[in-house]
Amino acid sequence: MKLKTNRGAAKRFKFTARGKIKRRKAYHRHILTSKSPKRKRSLRQPTLVDPTNVKAIRRLLPYG
Repeated sequence: MKLKTNRGAAKRFKFTARGKIKRRKAYHRHILTSKSPKRKRSLRQPTLVDPTNVKAIRRLLPYG
């Protein structure tokens, strides 16, 4: 039986070539005037999902 991919997760996470999971950082949507330029620059960079959450995300993305 085929498994369904969670569409919300599919839009938020991407897999790297080595199979790690990439995500975008939070807190970069609004009220940016109160945040320092250095902090805003850092929020632009994607980052890897924490190892404690990888198992749950892999379950949502069975064919990733």
